[in-house]
Amino acid sequence: MPGNTFGNIFKVTTFGESHGEAMGAVIDGCPAGLEISICDIEKELARRRPGKEYGSRDEQDTPEFLSGVFEGKTLGSPIAVVVRNENQNSKDYDELKDIYRPGHADFTWDAKYGFRDHRGGGRSSGRETLCRVAAGAIAKKFLAVYGIEINAKAITDANIEELKKEGDSQGGIISCIVKGVPAGLGEPVFDKLDARLAAAMLSIGACKGIEFGAGFKAAGMKGSENNDAPSVEGGGKFASNNSGGILGGISTGQEIIFNVAIKPAPSISKPQKAYAKDGSVKEISVKGRHDACIVPRAVPVVEAMAAIVLADFLLLSRASRV
Repeated sequence: MPGNTFGNIFKVTTFGESHGEAMGAVIDGCPAGLEISICDIEKELARRRPGKEYGSRDEQDTPEFLSGVFEGKTLGSPIAVVVRNENQNSKDYDELKDIYRPGHADFTWDAKYGFRDHRGGGRSSGRETLCRVAAGAIAKKFLAVYGIEINAKAITDANIEELKKEGDSQGGIISCIVKGVPAGLGEPVFDKLDARLAAAMLSIGACKGIEFGAGFKAAGMKGSENNDAPSVEGGGKFASNNSGGILGGISTGQEIIFNVAIKPAPSISKPQKAYAKDGSVKEISVKGRHDACIVPRAVPVVEAMAAIVLADFLLLSRASRV
């Protein structure tokens, strides 16, 4: 089945292409009566915009509610949010129509569908993430009712000006902490909380890895070191959080902590070798407006996907026991 919808109860479907008419999301399953405004969406989308220092495509990203919200509250019906594309330079991609850019999904999308939108990557573009951020803004408002807060930060030593001079790019790490999650969220065995969070993060095009708590360091630890012992304070608290707040696929009530690895943006002006559709090898320099480092802009995307997962599991938890 096509993979444009995420979630079980709190469902998000995104739509649109990078250089098409618009991008957007349909959020179904959000309970009625939640206070939400277009300003809540704008605030999150503004965090995703590049800013002047990046030099990449800068859209106003003005969202509109098409349905599901009345007089500042959700109706319980599907919420449709749309953002019109207004600053496309499609001609920048004319020379790449029959060339597969290194590091991009051009080749694989062509292999799957036999036809693709070459303008900015179409649906595989990082611009699709604005749909997730819009949906995540609603999920965050829902989680706030339950005192759940999500905060992520970028960790990178990228020198933007130097990278721009070189025509290159660089990646980094995004560290995320979720506070206020109650114990008991998760649907073992296949819909474990960490499994769904991992799926959500790895669905972000630039994400290449994820670890929870001690992560890969746990492979070199002893059980006595990795196990989270009770705190001297008692009361269900722990002295450490190597589990990252999740055990057996279910939240422990501790902070949920995870890191995601973000790869360098593949669109660079530095000359590279690339395959053409006819199998020949070409030397290309990708034109257009692109980020030297996408890590800071991916922070609200990571938060949004975490919020969507947690909103879904919070709703699922209502059906777990009498």
